[in-house]
Amino acid sequence: MVLTSLTLVAALALVHRPLGDYIARIYTGERDLALERGVYRLIGVDPRGAQTWQAYLRSVLLFSVVGVVFVYAIMRLQPLLPFSLGLTAPGEALSFNTAVSFVTNTNWQSYSGETTLGYTVQFLALTVQNFVSAAVGIAIAIALVRGFAYRRSGVIGNFWVDLVRGTFRLLLPFAVVVAVVLVAGGVIQNLNGFTDATTLAGATQSLPGGPVASQEAIKMIGTNGGGFFNTNSAHPFENPAPWTNLLSIFLMLAIPFSLPRTFGRIVGDTRQGYTILAVMSVIFVASTALLTWAELAGVGTAPQLAGASIEGKEVRFGIFGSTLFGSTSTLTSTGAVNSMHDSYTALGGMMPMINMMLGEVAPGGVGSGLYGMLILAIIAVFVGGLLIGRTPEYLGKKIGPREIKLASLYILVTPTLVLAGTALSFALPGIREDVESTSIWNPGVHGLSEVLYAFTSAANNNGSAFAGLTANTAWLNTALGVAMLLGRFLPIVFVLALAGSLAAQDGVPATSGTLPTHRPQFAGLLAGVAVIVTALTYFPVLTLGPLAEGLV
Repeated sequence: MVLTSLTLVAALALVHRPLGDYIARIYTGERDLALERGVYRLIGVDPRGAQTWQAYLRSVLLFSVVGVVFVYAIMRLQPLLPFSLGLTAPGEALSFNTAVSFVTNTNWQSYSGETTLGYTVQFLALTVQNFVSAAVGIAIAIALVRGFAYRRSGVIGNFWVDLVRGTFRLLLPFAVVVAVVLVAGGVIQNLNGFTDATTLAGATQSLPGGPVASQEAIKMIGTNGGGFFNTNSAHPFENPAPWTNLLSIFLMLAIPFSLPRTFGRIVGDTRQGYTILAVMSVIFVASTALLTWAELAGVGTAPQLAGASIEGKEVRFGIFGSTLFGSTSTLTSTGAVNSMHDSYTALGGMMPMINMMLGEVAPGGVGSGLYGMLILAIIAVFVGGLLIGRTPEYLGKKIGPREIKLASLYILVTPTLVLAGTALSFALPGIREDVESTSIWNPGVHGLSEVLYAFTSAANNNGSAFAGLTANTAWLNTALGVAMLLGRFLPIVFVLALAGSLAAQDGVPATSGTLPTHRPQFAGLLAGVAVIVTALTYFPVLTLGPLAEGLV
């Protein structure tokens, strides 16, 4: 446990500065690569033409709508495509859910990958979206950072340039290198179909092949999380050894933990970036420690006899390898799993849920974690301003009524979606019967936790699940799809509007009364705001689910 932790911390510390600085150069440089210029000509974009926040938003929405339509069409046409493996087309509701899931960087999967999707759909639709949905998230974060950095500007950058640069300069080369490493480590990469093998018991088992390493690389780097196989990162073809498990954890954290450095470089004050990083790190360590304690404590007769709660854990990785992975995937927006969260202890299973309810800001998904934490920083500055009796300021920008309203609306989106979706699943008579008879295999308090987890995962664009819930139904495919759409794009609307409002302001010089936002006191205030906002919002429903189950 100690060696694993030290190795991970050392690796993240090693890449934090160079990777953060490199990302800053990607989005602030003036030169375009030849390949990028070709793409701009193809899509008819002037790379020197900056956009207002409204134009930036329209571009994001247009690109995303096209992505949803494309993925949906590819899935429905699967029998006509090469390498379909003889699989039929997924149904309309499942295709809609999956298309929305991958375009929104959620990667929620209501299906078993190896028995539902052929290779063409996997690499032409899903893998492509793994790249571009992650690039969209980073672009939105950079747009908000520009809002703090720009002075009296009516523009916040060019979405198409940010999208192309993030894909070609960061995600694609990173993924190519990682894919080669994964292949060397035993992750498969082929176009073979199903291979029949004889088990030790003499039975016949069909083993699927597929282009797994290429999808696995961007799945982790882009904090996507969608597994090629149904068991995700517990499958030996995706995650064959303890060192690939640790590598996967590192990949999920590398970009999100480096983006605070990028933020500090672009706004011209690296101390601000280190403050954000410190808050992210404290929450990450605390969450991982609590989850690990809950699973090692193993409340119950069977876990106590076994020495820990090992149900649902992959024996190759053990308790800590599972809990560290689980915390990482739910504190980012990855949603990948190497153990079954539904089999965790009641209080242990609550921790991944709380990680998502925090807004996935420690360190969060690529891009989304940074802009989520900056929204919380604005709330914290507002609270601090009230305490000292001054107009709140953050990085030389006044936080007025417009800014605080946009930040508040951002905060309210996901709780509304989570609680409304969960409530409707049990309040509407016809739907309740379907959920209770078809979807929930564990009735009672735990069944409520499964549905709550599903909507928490969808609305926060995470994608992990309590595996005991059958989600491939008309209601859950549709409701979770809507939650993913609104949970992704409504916050983006408020973030870009906030970026535009901030960019239009002039800088306010710091005075003796300005609240310092690079000191430990502010870091503590920011961490407190993140936790308290979550506690006040979700505590009542948690008492009906995992807390009620865990305290019995």
